[in-house]
Amino acid sequence: MALKITASCTNCDMCEPDCPNDAIYMGERIYEIAADKCTECVGYYDEPQCQKVCPITRCIIDDPEHPETQDELMAKFEHLVLTNQI
Repeated sequence: MALKITASCTNCDMCEPDCPNDAIYMGERIYEIAADKCTECVGYYDEPQCQKVCPITRCIIDDPEHPETQDELMAKFEHLVLTNQI
């Protein structure tokens, strides 16, 4: 499942540089996550780095609009690597 950043984001700039897929970007008001690039750090780390560094509890959550299994996240990671999108 891709992740999403909620409205509780304070734009602290902690998550964006830690995303290995460059999936996090500044949106109109807060940081956002590109679901097509978010692998929850599968392929890189054991846990999502954005959630690990975010100082706001439950600011970065599972995106219910983009449910994915671990296998699907790995396939997305492999696709991104093969197509040089990360």
